Amino acid sequence: MTAGTPHRARRARGRAATAGMALGRALHALAPRDRMRRLALHPLVARPGYALATAVGLLWGGLLSGFRLQRRGGVIVAAPLPRWAFGRGGTTIGAVYLTRDAVSDRVLAHEAVHRAQWRRYGLALVPLYVAAGLDPLRNRFEIEAGLEAGGYR
Repeated sequence: MTAGTPHRARRARGRAATAGMALGRALHALAPRDRMRRLALHPLVARPGYALATAVGLLWGGLLSGFRLQRRGGVIVAAPLPRWAFGRGGTTIGAVYLTRDAVSDRVLAHEAVHRAQWRRYGLALVPLYVAAGLDPLRNRFEIEAGLEAGGYR
């Protein structure tokens, strides 16, 4: 054994420890984001967001439909609305589906999935939906709700 061997071993351990510390710092930096994500999606946070979105949907849809609201297919349907009041054929906000006349059973089943998404994600659904992309054929929320039922195919 040469005199330099223990020194080289200490240096290698030092490099490994430094690399381990760098990995630890990187993981620690990610931890607050992960905690924020878990907090934002926790039911105690998401459900009040869902309730707020539903209240906004009821107010918007109620005012514009003359309060012609009805429960159908797992959602509260606000119709008929002016075409500028919602996106594409209709939009679900919380538990409220805003539309002019797209109220087939198939479409309502699609919108009921969006209602469940609102319930799960609360207000976080808005940035998550936008981040998933505005192309419905690639948007995971539209795919989950069923592209054909939503009239995308």
